[in-house]
Amino acid sequence: MAPRPLLLNVIELLGYPNQRPLFERLGYRVHSEFAVRKAISFMRKERPAVIVADFYFQPDFRDRVSNLESLLATAQSRKDVRVLVLYETAHEHALERLRQRFAIDGALALPAREVDLETVLIGWLPSG
Repeated sequence: MAPRPLLLNVIELLGYPNQRPLFERLGYRVHSEFAVRKAISFMRKERPAVIVADFYFQPDFRDRVSNLESLLATAQSRKDVRVLVLYETAHEHALERLRQRFAIDGALALPAREVDLETVLIGWLPSG
């Protein structure tokens, strides 16, 4: 039996329901972090197959668009990791700017429907 793929859940907003039961039901091992810097530290030790992270636009940042640049830069160095971003529709324009610089495999507007999360994540499970 193959080991279950690791899903890193990066939750900084806490403005939506806990999706951990869904992730586990789909067959993922789940590790949650509540700060990007801790998620990056975790990624130095472990190799997640999937990252699910919330995005928020921070117009007051001088040199960045959001909370995710550092995380996405770290993920980009690993070609086999998939990234799903959860975002507020009001910040979609900023997410598009981020997508021009970093690979983002999927994005869902909040509140993300469970069926949409499930569809994306099932498609990313290894076959067999």
